Amino acid sequence: MIGLSSEQKLLQDSVRKLHEKHAPRDYLRRLERENAYPYELYKAWVDAGLFGVAFPEQYGGSGGSITDLAVVVHEIAYSSIDYQMAYGGAVFCGLNILRKGSEEQKEYWLPKLISGERKLSISISEPEAGSDVGAVRTRAVRDGSQFVVNGQKVWNTGAGADDLTLSVYLKTDTSVHYRQGMSLFLIDNDAPGVKFNKLDMLGRRVTGTYEVFFTDVRVDESRIIGGENKGWDCLLSGLQVERIVSAAGNCGAAQACVDLASAYAKERKQFGRTIGSNQAIAHMLADMQTETAAAWALLWQAANVAASGQDAFKEITMAKLKAAENYVNVARMGMQICGGMGYSKEFDMERHYRDASPSTVAAGTSQIQRNLIAGMMGHKVS
Repeated sequence: MIGLSSEQKLLQDSVRKLHEKHAPRDYLRRLERENAYPYELYKAWVDAGLFGVAFPEQYGGSGGSITDLAVVVHEIAYSSIDYQMAYGGAVFCGLNILRKGSEEQKEYWLPKLISGERKLSISISEPEAGSDVGAVRTRAVRDGSQFVVNGQKVWNTGAGADDLTLSVYLKTDTSVHYRQGMSLFLIDNDAPGVKFNKLDMLGRRVTGTYEVFFTDVRVDESRIIGGENKGWDCLLSGLQVERIVSAAGNCGAAQACVDLASAYAKERKQFGRTIGSNQAIAHMLADMQTETAAAWALLWQAANVAASGQDAFKEITMAKLKAAENYVNVARMGMQICGGMGYSKEFDMERHYRDASPSTVAAGTSQIQRNLIAGMMGHKVS
């Protein structure tokens, strides 16, 4: 990985060793079979201080940067992008609290996240509101110092985990444009009136994807982040970090695909020689590594621009697009190189092939990213 400081190389090495110890392949396979959340690994992340990497020391963090976070996410996703969904989702929800929360909220929530006392998960999409966030229908109606929430969310990552609080974007004022009438609420997943259902998905079965139902859920006004009707500002402020996390995860998982396919091509023999000595296979591997390195370079540039305090929206959008599509492509090519073995559940390429599929949809579809990039180039897309 290019661009890492000596300290970041140590961080990278420590995270990889942590996963070798606490998350061997058999562990992941068991979790997939059982559709079980990685609680043991989550605790290992907490014990290693990984949730504090991007948070200030005053809240229990280590005062690292967004580039440090990218390194951690890359290494977690190298083991499994499914793991990264549990880690990255919690962190960027916490960073929203850091940016937009009151001091009282930061002092309450951030130590709980860093210590593992509370998990966090994003809750935006609905059956009729995916890329079109303005179509959100879940509502919160004020009742004194509380709000009553009703509605449904879907595609919520990890929403059913123990000790988890949902970062829910919903409507608090339907009389104005959605950008002026949306709020961000923190709602515990075991609050009265909250029900959830784990969906049966093609991949990413460990952290889990859920639909969540809110029926007359009462939430105190102290759990609004950024102020009533200021949810759109919170959403925009969180997009850049969400997409950095997404891109870093896709880069890590893609590199795992490259390494897996390369190792297989060095061992598998056909017609008296290893398949990697065939030009057709060797060129596929070369393309896979080159494109994965290019995706990381875009991501690293974007993370450094963001870390410097500059607007990195264009760089992050390009990095997210490239990293997502590259993961899908290298997983597909990896399957081709590994042949029948790649299609077997006993071999990790099969899992990557499944897990890569949502990458071009999650955290903003590739089509949306292209529209945004074209718009920043001066082309109005309808």
